[in-house]
Amino acid sequence: MREAGPSSLGCHQFSGGGWVPCEARVPEEMSLTIYVNEEELVTVQCTPTKLNCLVLGFLFSEGVITDLKDVLSMRICEEESIADVRLSKKLLRHEKRILTSGCGGGVSFKDVAERLESSFFVEPQQVMSLLKKFFESMELYRVTGGLHASALADTEDLIVVAEDIGRHNTIDKIQGECLLRGIETRDRMLMTTGRISQEMLLKAARMKVPVVVSRRSPTSLALSVANELGVTVVGHARVGQLRVYTYPERLGYG
Repeated sequence: MREAGPSSLGCHQFSGGGWVPCEARVPEEMSLTIYVNEEELVTVQCTPTKLNCLVLGFLFSEGVITDLKDVLSMRICEEESIADVRLSKKLLRHEKRILTSGCGGGVSFKDVAERLESSFFVEPQQVMSLLKKFFESMELYRVTGGLHASALADTEDLIVVAEDIGRHNTIDKIQGECLLRGIETRDRMLMTTGRISQEMLLKAARMKVPVVVSRRSPTSLALSVANELGVTVVGHARVGQLRVYTYPERLGYG
């Protein structure tokens, strides 16, 4: 799978009281249609990097697969914008789709997850140190400014980083890469640039991630779900400050 870089386009910039020609670099976007057992499942808007990870992560997150062993074969054809996945079991049709609030029009089929029981603990100073590494790892974002990024981390370092136009896609890419590389997601920390909404929180909970950190704000529904599922939510995270909304004991409060 190729690592798609940003496209360069001509534009005009107003600077110093006048217009000047310039060149801008913008993120690539594509529509990827996922077929499972020869049935069309969904079309997602995404950045054409780590597409195999995106597909596997999406299928896992939505409960279509529970393990990599469920996948007999997967073919990604970027030229035709399709992903063809064959499973070792029958595809269960979903009666209801939920159009999420994600960039690129995210779609979620599954809206349940089990409550987490975890002894994971991280110091606020460790979170801030990891945030610095996280911000430095956003290669495409630094070039275009038009992407989201997420990272899976332990208390010492980043484990997997993904970038995409859709914040939901970044988490699916992380999940898919972890499946392919045999990386455990349980008792890790998820960091993201995007707003923590209900569906983002549910994806983290399905990964058994007990701490979710964002530089943005969580929504009220996400916090309600976090309280129910036992997930610590940290928002407005910067190097030097953060806010914890749920289960603050995992960060040493109380």
